[in-house]
Amino acid sequence: MLRNGDDLWFYDPSTKASVRLSPQQRLMGQASNGDVVTVNLAKDYRAKLLSEEEVVDGERRSRKAYRLGLTASSASATYATVEFWIDAETTRPIKGKFFAESGRLLKTVYYRRYQQQLGRERPTETVIIDGLNPQSVTLMRFSDWATPSIPQAWFHRDYLPRFQPE
Repeated sequence: MLRNGDDLWFYDPSTKASVRLSPQQRLMGQASNGDVVTVNLAKDYRAKLLSEEEVVDGERRSRKAYRLGLTASSASATYATVEFWIDAETTRPIKGKFFAESGRLLKTVYYRRYQQQLGRERPTETVIIDGLNPQSVTLMRFSDWATPSIPQAWFHRDYLPRFQPE
């Protein structure tokens, strides 16, 4: 998969075709899990403080948190609205609920296991619970963070058939 700005491309080696995924297609299957962790809340949403409340985090501990209501402010926003909880003491993300335009819950996300990565504390695990099928849970683990030098050619869909991961 290639994400370049607002464009998301899927390359299928068996057919040698690259297909652009629409924002709606991104909400289905595993593509949406990647979209949840790459969503740009600051760029694509307007935030409003809804309340201060206790919330249970991804490690099942109660935390004092700010609950924010985020509304899409950009056509490139994948989700219509997001409810987002941040730790009142550390301002770390705790939890997010991602909704479709219809108001239907699509994903619940827990951010956990914070560690120093690239000079700041970041979550190294993200637990994603499917809103349509709560039995479907994805655990994404992040490690060995780095800022590699990436050739500009890799960011073009025409390069996808030649891409060889390192």
